Amino acid sequence: MQYMTLSFTHKNTDIKTREKLSFSSEDKFFNVLKMITNHENINEAVILSTCNRVEVITSVKECKESLSFILSVLSHISGISKEELENRADIYENIGAIHHLFAVCSSLDSLVIGETQIVGQLKSTFNFSLKNGFCGTKLNRAMQQCFKCAAAIRSSTDISKNPVSVSSVAVTKAKDLLKSLDGVNAVVVGAGEMSELAAKHLLSSNANVIIINRSYENALTLAKKLGKNSSAEPFSNLREAINKYPLVFSATGAEHTIITNEMVEARVFERYWFDIAVPRDIEPCRFENVHVYAVDDLEEIVAKNLALREEQAKIAYSIVRQMTDDFFKKLQALAVDPIIKEIRDQAKQSALNEIDKAVKKGYIQSDMRESVERIVHQSFNAFLHKPTINLKNVLELDESDKIVQSLQYFFDIKEEQLKDMSAIKFKNSEIDE
Repeated sequence: MQYMTLSFTHKNTDIKTREKLSFSSEDKFFNVLKMITNHENINEAVILSTCNRVEVITSVKECKESLSFILSVLSHISGISKEELENRADIYENIGAIHHLFAVCSSLDSLVIGETQIVGQLKSTFNFSLKNGFCGTKLNRAMQQCFKCAAAIRSSTDISKNPVSVSSVAVTKAKDLLKSLDGVNAVVVGAGEMSELAAKHLLSSNANVIIINRSYENALTLAKKLGKNSSAEPFSNLREAINKYPLVFSATGAEHTIITNEMVEARVFERYWFDIAVPRDIEPCRFENVHVYAVDDLEEIVAKNLALREEQAKIAYSIVRQMTDDFFKKLQALAVDPIIKEIRDQAKQSALNEIDKAVKKGYIQSDMRESVERIVHQSFNAFLHKPTINLKNVLELDESDKIVQSLQYFFDIKEEQLKDMSAIKFKNSEIDE
């Protein structure tokens, strides 16, 4: 079993490509996960799709064929050539895959270092895979450890102090552009988490917020939740609103643009629109005084954020390294216990076979059999005592993997003979939201 992750992020893939790769519906998640896990070499899969990244996280029997197949699937659903996807993707295997997963979950690989949304997004998509049978023990144990890693970093560093997100960065950019948001009317399109965060940051900057959503009921619910200076309007008012107010923040889950050029009317005042959705909600605008900012246009503020959090990030990465090491030690321990049991079972079975032969040939009286078995059992227990201790201690050595594999080879222990002990320590249960 090996871990492998394909990663498409703001670092290696432009927003147009990420749009084609993005997963905007549960049906698409389900169908792609089903295609991927139907391959004979791919055991489990989880797909993380956010505005900044698409990660295909897998447990596989071997990496080369699995990688080729996943790239073929992604090419099929996105219309991007397999060769281009392979050239763009960051591909991680085993220790690299787990280290990357822990860094992602801890928001160290995010566009906004220290943002707090990624853990919830990863929990949500993991639970989806778990519920639908695309994920089992192997990825479950990795996910449980990565959530522990993220929690350890939050408690041990200030990296998530004064939590930030793409939504908050967008509002900060708006504040920089307008100098002040006091009394400014801002339209927020959508009623999901990103939209709610944008609205909260706008309200804390003394702006007035108008929520517009396809479901007016959901827009009204969010406006009531936000309280003072927030209101809701029906989706049919979207055209009027974008031509009336100076600020628009859009973060829907729509598969296509919802604010098109055809909807935009000429106005004398400057308008600033923030498209924080992937796929994008807003078409590029033909009017010079309509300034559209997508996720990738927020790099300047992100750079400032990174500089402020650089020292804390160093501490966080040291925690990621340590917890990655701990994870693989735990995996090795799970492998060592059944190996020890298999060696003992082999010794016991060999002894019993020889006793059977001795009884048949009359070397041992049948009424003495039980006593002989007890003596032999005590003998091989004494003989295996020191090797058992050494084998448990070998986990602390850098070359532990090779030693464990050598033992499997010497004693002819196949993978299928080893009972997976992980079920004892890693329950296949949901991660709490």
